[in-house]
Amino acid sequence: MRYAISSGSPFEKIGGYSRAVVDGDWVFISGTAGYVAGETDADDAEAQTRKALEIIGNTLQEAGGTLRDIVSLRVYVARREDILPIAKHLGTVFEDPRPTNTTVTCGFVNDEIKVELEVVARIGSL
Repeated sequence: MRYAISSGSPFEKIGGYSRAVVDGDWVFISGTAGYVAGETDADDAEAQTRKALEIIGNTLQEAGGTLRDIVSLRVYVARREDILPIAKHLGTVFEDPRPTNTTVTCGFVNDEIKVELEVVARIGSL
């Protein structure tokens, strides 16, 4: 069974995407920025990583899973100098078996955004 999870963001309809798609045991979560105006420090990539993981964790919970169900992680980073602090934080979050990880340096539509995470999870795989 396939269904979508929405965050309620108007950008989902404009951009033609869902916050997440659940397909059986699999959960595919769209890129999740860790910057939320008024909630996250715009200059701190590690804080934005924590916030993105919180949002992803809530989405996974809605799908019946947890962060431990993540099997693949893509990290998009605005500045190279932020890669190590982000990686160190991720190293404290994930345990064996840790997810695969690809990290890409890129630009974002909003200069306040320092990091965006995209994940694939399989519920109940452990």
